[in-house]
Amino acid sequence: MTKYIFVTGGVVSSLGKGLAASSLGCLLEARGMKVQMMKLDPYINVDPGTMSPFQHGEVFVTDDGAETDLDLGHYERFTNAKLSQANNWTSGRIYLSVIEKERRGDYLGKTIQVIPHITDEIKAAVRAVADKDKPDVLIVEIGGTVGDIESLPFMEAIRQMGNEEGRGNAIFIHVTLVPFIAAAGELKTKPTQHSVRELREIGIAPDILLCRSDRPLPLDLRRKVALFCNVQENAVISALDVPTIYEVPLAFHEQGLDDLVVADLKLDERFPSADLKRWRELVSTIKEPSGGAVKIAIVGKYVELEDSYKSLREALTHAGVANDLRVNVTWLESENLMKDNYENDLHDYDAILVPGGFGKRGIAGMLRAIRYARRSGTPYFGICLGMQTACIEFARDVCGLRDADSTEFNEQTPFPVIFKLRDLVGVDELGGTMRLGAWDCDLKEGSLARRIYHGAEQISERHRHRFEFNPEYRDVLEREGLVISGVSPDGKFVEMVELPAETHPYFVACQFHPEYKSKPLAPHPLFVAFVKAAWENRLKSENLEHDVTSEKQVEIPERTNVTVEE
Repeated sequence: MTKYIFVTGGVVSSLGKGLAASSLGCLLEARGMKVQMMKLDPYINVDPGTMSPFQHGEVFVTDDGAETDLDLGHYERFTNAKLSQANNWTSGRIYLSVIEKERRGDYLGKTIQVIPHITDEIKAAVRAVADKDKPDVLIVEIGGTVGDIESLPFMEAIRQMGNEEGRGNAIFIHVTLVPFIAAAGELKTKPTQHSVRELREIGIAPDILLCRSDRPLPLDLRRKVALFCNVQENAVISALDVPTIYEVPLAFHEQGLDDLVVADLKLDERFPSADLKRWRELVSTIKEPSGGAVKIAIVGKYVELEDSYKSLREALTHAGVANDLRVNVTWLESENLMKDNYENDLHDYDAILVPGGFGKRGIAGMLRAIRYARRSGTPYFGICLGMQTACIEFARDVCGLRDADSTEFNEQTPFPVIFKLRDLVGVDELGGTMRLGAWDCDLKEGSLARRIYHGAEQISERHRHRFEFNPEYRDVLEREGLVISGVSPDGKFVEMVELPAETHPYFVACQFHPEYKSKPLAPHPLFVAFVKAAWENRLKSENLEHDVTSEKQVEIPERTNVTVEE
């Protein structure tokens, strides 16, 4: 029988409920449990796919093509849970489902109300995941904050579930804020007290409190919170800021969070202890790598909000661990590269990455960054839009097609190297109409791509794009030296391109989003190889600086099982 953990938040948004839920999932898996996770979002959008990255952050994509909240990325990175569209429900999806049923006559003419119809739909969505995957524990995070009008149906639904499942089968964890007021020189508990009071007013009594603060909670303050919020003293957990998010599970474990949960859910006899050896080694390497550091420039168009590229940043961290290196990332707004001396902004980096995105803004700056990387021999990695712009740049600068472009940016271009997906011609709706989810890709024999993937002939990666490489220009670009190293099994889509070793030390681009599948204990090979190439470039640069006349080869230590041949 599946046990349920409901995670709510109060006082302010962005307290880290998703990270807290993911960290708890990590701890429970370390005790041998099968864990599944869900996110219930109160906004009316059917999914986040059409929302601005500046507002919502990254859109995470699952294997089945669901566009989901970025917290699902945390869930997959911290646990072994296999997520799908069923694991992320918005108010929009819930209401749409109920309305469609009403239109079909499923309710036999009844008056449709928030209670019970909307709440029943929410409960059904939660229980469907439990019934399908049969986890030992299902962790359900409720988006927003307690007291929001939008989240009330979700709060009522989990209140009902708590009663229906009974004691020992469902618990409530509340993430709240204990701010430090500098003028008073004190941590203040009132925000937490008020948040818990609001939660209790709607019928939910939290079992555990995760208190966000910038410093440890003194014993007397924990006792005060426990007294006024009616929880056990040991159930007041300090959720401190830590140097790396991967340290959060260890911090919670040291305070006994997983012990509390298994005791409250009566699971302690079946899952007695947690094995966190590999996780401790991971954190140690992240904090103190022994191999040095590399500097990577990410040239993007949403860099003002790093959450727009959350999975990308984490994938680079994972690759750093695999290479025993610290990856220092600088976010460069592509529009800022339109000045005359833009090369000065790029030459100090060991590698350059151009990530995904949509729209014309910033494209010219990305093309400049790619041209610099190609001409200077700087390792380059292009993802989605980063592959499309790499093809445009190659067509313009190498093939002589000066006005080559994507029809996304210029519908009248005489050389549409990139154009709208053929399957979407005539489709004007934006939501869920892209090429989404996991698709197979065949890798070319002898290519760098195949070597990076350990000799695999076929791979599966997640996609999110509306435009594609125009096959009419394949022969032109290949004739001038571009290697088409990955294509869909039916040959319809170009999935990967690269430059040969004799032309460039490391130039790889892909149409898909490998960052979605990278995990700290299972880093993605494309990122591992890219970081290694950055390290090799750094060693080469340092060697040239110290002895430009020496012909002695630099001994590059093997830091990963991914071999990148030059």
